[in-house]
Amino acid sequence: MTEKHHSSENDRPAEKHHPSQKQRPSQKHRSRHIGDRRLAPESLMMSYGYDPALSEGSVKCPIFQTSTFVFESAEDGKAFFELAYGLREQEADESMGLIYSRLNNPDLEVLEDRLTLWDDAEAAAVFDSGMGAISTTALTFLRPGDRLLYSEPIYGGTQYLFSHILPEFGIETESFRAAVGPEVEEEAVRAAAARGNLRMIMLETPANPTNFLVDIERVCRVARELSTPENRILVAVDNTFLGPVFQHPLELGADLVIYSLTKYVGGHSDVIAGACLGSAEDIKRIKGMRTFLGSMAGPWTGWLLMRSLETLKLRMTAQARGARVIADWLLDHPRVKRVYYPGHLKRGDPDYDTFRRQCLSAGGMVSFDVDGGEAGAFQVLNRLQLIKLAVSLGGTESLAQHPASMTHSDIPAAEQRVMGITDSMIRLSVGVEDPEDLLADLEQALEGLPD
Repeated sequence: MTEKHHSSENDRPAEKHHPSQKQRPSQKHRSRHIGDRRLAPESLMMSYGYDPALSEGSVKCPIFQTSTFVFESAEDGKAFFELAYGLREQEADESMGLIYSRLNNPDLEVLEDRLTLWDDAEAAAVFDSGMGAISTTALTFLRPGDRLLYSEPIYGGTQYLFSHILPEFGIETESFRAAVGPEVEEEAVRAAAARGNLRMIMLETPANPTNFLVDIERVCRVARELSTPENRILVAVDNTFLGPVFQHPLELGADLVIYSLTKYVGGHSDVIAGACLGSAEDIKRIKGMRTFLGSMAGPWTGWLLMRSLETLKLRMTAQARGARVIADWLLDHPRVKRVYYPGHLKRGDPDYDTFRRQCLSAGGMVSFDVDGGEAGAFQVLNRLQLIKLAVSLGGTESLAQHPASMTHSDIPAAEQRVMGITDSMIRLSVGVEDPEDLLADLEQALEGLPD
């Protein structure tokens, strides 16, 4: 971040500098180390990329609620726009100054710096929603005649974008099912590449809402093998269910990792946002598209997410611990037909080895089928008292919903069944409440089902 980023009207005048040069905070505010010790992301979330001395000593980054920024000189304005619009290459010791909050804003820049820490990414771009991140990324790299391969089931909004909207722009899309095993997943990638012009593979793992897994490392290895200098096949992973604490797709070979920051990162059900992380080169292209689509997040959203990042690991750890208690309890309940929870995978299951290699935890999401089909699921949902009947996930409060008729309702019923989504399925996002209280609520709700 720069001195200009954190200066107020009452600050002394900034030191003069060469056009398009920005003054950075002192190194201690950018260092990831103390001596030889590399600091953990949860420690760096409190301060990384921000110098209080540049904002009147404020311990927290202020909210820069402004649409535009004053240039120190006309030469600065010219230099900044040259970089913003790619009119020339950025010099080694140069960085783009602040122009307009559709292009850059201090709150978003500090937030993007901190988001890179969990995934050890070179760069990040923040958006006004998870779908903003997915759609902007897709439109950055896909053109008419290109092919997109994606795993199923996937979030309903993403499914609709891929199956209905992108084809209208001449982009071919096809899918493969999760939880079929790495060998079948590899065959699906090879088959899509053989049909020609495969440009991108989009995975959501664990899958929404079944918690089925896809072997990220194997898909990435095949994508690299099939890529050529003229046709690079990018692999993007929607890491919303487990990340960024419990799964790190970039370490497994993915080019891009995408989040609905609304969920665990935001974590309080009070903000809508998304992010894409990857190499500096790829994120530069995505940010260029973001500028013209206008899909960036605002400063208030950036500030809220910086607040939430400070407690991310604490919340996700508590949610995962509670989910384990609930999943184990549901497994033995006579009114529950099936529990979808990665922590229950056993040796020999298609996803077992994948889970052991790529997941650090089973996470806080549990889906389960109850007796009585849709009517039974509705009856349970309508009887819940502590758990809220609402879509979304990853918040401090526990939420339950019916995927077949809600988040995935745009998918035809027959296709839902193929993906593993049943009419008796309930998706539960476990919050930070006392797990025993949540069990009491689930027990009384399930008792209402007929024998």
